[in-house]
Amino acid sequence: MGSHGGLGGVDQCRAAIDFAGNDFRLLSLSRPGYLGTPLESGKSLEEQADLFAAVLDELGIEKVAMFSISAGGPFAYTFAIRHPDRIWALIAADAVSGYYDLPETAGPVTQMMFLSDIGQSLLQKMTKSKPDAFIKEIFKSEAYYTKKQMKEHLDFVLNDPYAHGFATAFMNTMYPYKPRRAGTENDLKITRKLTHLPVEKITCPTLVIHGTHDADVKFYDGVYAYEHIENAERIWIEEGSHLCFWINPKSKEAQRYALDFLKRNMPE
Repeated sequence: MGSHGGLGGVDQCRAAIDFAGNDFRLLSLSRPGYLGTPLESGKSLEEQADLFAAVLDELGIEKVAMFSISAGGPFAYTFAIRHPDRIWALIAADAVSGYYDLPETAGPVTQMMFLSDIGQSLLQKMTKSKPDAFIKEIFKSEAYYTKKQMKEHLDFVLNDPYAHGFATAFMNTMYPYKPRRAGTENDLKITRKLTHLPVEKITCPTLVIHGTHDADVKFYDGVYAYEHIENAERIWIEEGSHLCFWINPKSKEAQRYALDFLKRNMPE
């Protein structure tokens, strides 16, 4: 089961966990405030965690492994804490584990591009006419790169079919913005009030994945989770952006490790 990030929804959730589709059944959903799921069904961390459990009850599923990304982290961590009997493994990819606000790289222009239907419409057109410019915009807001690193990672994404395909698909999962706005704004209200989540209470097998150059959810979010969850495993992706689990030269290696982690901890 996936816990998508901000600007997301069921479509982003599916794109994020599709790497495991050949080995596991995938459960994708839109958290409250996204793509028609009423915000009133779960405004707080606790309410959303309980809503996850209610979905499992409705579907007759006893336990799941959960994969969280970005702003979906706090909700997945809280689910693991509140419902330890319903989760058999947790993977957190560049996930928020404490205080979060829009990054300093998200200036007025970037916010206009990503947090409005007009801006995202322009980005969609850019993906078709100038894919290099579009991907560069992602790295400018999601990674701390030098000019050399920017060129190297840009060249990689443009020439790797999987990475390029994911970048394009991921952009499409943020548009249109309007039906995702309430959820995105609610997530920010929650994360702006956090210090650190009590992740030390998590007892299920946990894998923390984070890019060292993530400019959106900082590297220390991953470090904190790894250091405070007992027996947690980790993957630090060198020069990894916020989307390094999918669009980095080491993505395939990280995905293989994640699948092995799930298979090692799958209930009999």
